[in-house]
Amino acid sequence: MNSSAPAISVQGLKKSYGEVHAVKGIDFEIQPGEVFGLLGPNGAGKTTTVEILEGLRPRTGGQVAVLGFDPDRQRQQLKDRIGVCLQATNLPERIRVREAMQVFASFYTRNVDLNKLLQRLQLEEKRDAFYNTLSGGQKQRLALALALVNDPQLIFLDEPTTGLDPQVRVEIHNLLEELKREHRTILMTTHYIEEAERLCDRVAIVDEGRIIALDTPARLQQQSRNASSIVVTCATPFPESRPAWAEATQSALDPSGRTLTVHSRHPAATLVDLVKWIDQHGLELTDVSLKQPSLEDVFIELTGKSLRE
Repeated sequence: MNSSAPAISVQGLKKSYGEVHAVKGIDFEIQPGEVFGLLGPNGAGKTTTVEILEGLRPRTGGQVAVLGFDPDRQRQQLKDRIGVCLQATNLPERIRVREAMQVFASFYTRNVDLNKLLQRLQLEEKRDAFYNTLSGGQKQRLALALALVNDPQLIFLDEPTTGLDPQVRVEIHNLLEELKREHRTILMTTHYIEEAERLCDRVAIVDEGRIIALDTPARLQQQSRNASSIVVTCATPFPESRPAWAEATQSALDPSGRTLTVHSRHPAATLVDLVKWIDQHGLELTDVSLKQPSLEDVFIELTGKSLRE
């Protein structure tokens, strides 16, 4: 594969099941070393898209190249170069961790050092443990290890932390950030907005079989129609009468009268004006915070749905 070529190139991708159109013509490219996220509610078409890219499902129309291979026609060559970590990996209950690693390693023409991989995934002490004795976090770390046995250039992660408790999710995030620092290309789907914000260089928001937005998380947030929120708290209540501060769109007091939330399209200008006004009225400012529209806000704004619907 040409190192300057996209790791994944998708043009006009379509997938239909009879009269049901799951993917309706989407386009995107993923560059080598990029972490790319697909966000969308259930039924949006993101899993179908990923399965087509992995060579697990044939497409109805469009052009697809993954590491220079056509997943429909060069499935075996592609599978040798990619790693796949599914949302749920179920292995035989009585298979040992090392046995699972050896079985998966036998599927590929190249392998990494399995002992070092077990150390890296904090599974060395569990190498002889049966699969059914592992905790949920250990099972997911093993699933990641199985996706890495062939030292893949490209890794597919489908909901890698769904159902895990917050502490284990942080462990998995740290592992994914290690892979990111190694400049591996990663395509992931997730239901967790904070996961996409933390890990992804770019995200595509998918809804009803189409990509409706594609950019970095920060740029998507900047493009939101939702205003930023300035929250200020003073030692004593605010006056009942308040002016229209520069660039502010609306304001509201909490029940105590001491915390004021001001919405603004240009928060820097509003904040300067607001702080001057507080000073002029002899109020003692005790706390101030600025909240930008989140990726979750952008998602709901664009789709009208929660990510977990």
